[in-house]
Amino acid sequence: MRKKLIAANWKMYKTPDEAKTFVKEFIPLVSGQKHADIVLCASPTLLPAVVDATRNNPIRVSAQDMHWMDQGAYTGETSPLMLKALGVTHVLIGHSERRQYFNETDESVNLKLKSALAHGLTPIVCVGELLAERESNQTEEVLVRQTSIGLSGIDASAAAPIVIAYEPVWAIGTGRTATPEIAQDAHRIIREQVAKILGGEVAAAMRILYGGSVKPDNTGSLCACADIDGALVGGASLDPKSFAAIVAGSAV
Repeated sequence: MRKKLIAANWKMYKTPDEAKTFVKEFIPLVSGQKHADIVLCASPTLLPAVVDATRNNPIRVSAQDMHWMDQGAYTGETSPLMLKALGVTHVLIGHSERRQYFNETDESVNLKLKSALAHGLTPIVCVGELLAERESNQTEEVLVRQTSIGLSGIDASAAAPIVIAYEPVWAIGTGRTATPEIAQDAHRIIREQVAKILGGEVAAAMRILYGGSVKPDNTGSLCACADIDGALVGGASLDPKSFAAIVAGSAV
């Protein structure tokens, strides 16, 4: 039985004070739940405040990106060593916005994944197709490529921490949500590809999240699908009540 994981992706929103206020309001709303792991993915300037605000609480904190090198002349980048020093436990890798706007590639996703595992960070690896790719029946081809290159060179014995998030790019921030049937089919493709690369046992245990206009009213139907193990939530995670309702809705 795979435990649900619900992750908030705050994107480029909130100041440190706003982040601390969110956590203060959010914690009482989810204090009784035990069915899901909760992760807050915050921008670099918020990480110290969020780590401090969630101290002595099971909520975990994730960076939204990182460089694969430990250090070097990479102005503006954040290394895994920096994240570990702050108390960060997770890191988003290959989010569609990183791919679309900042030239993230399947190969750089692979480098970051290997670095995250080497440093004991839990990677949430994002994959997903564009609208044009879905409309031209390339969804499976895209998911197989992104998953296979992203996981290239990963040893099955080291793969247990990996989380994959399926993001239909056409559904992110558009109000369009993949139906549970569409989402389940994509998750099945991903899990089958993981099995080919890392073996059936690893694939059966790996958590695969859905991310694409997740809201309180569609969380339950999505999380009820056999291969959907939680959600990566964008806009609806910015409000503590809305995000708490999504956490509650995932208990199916």
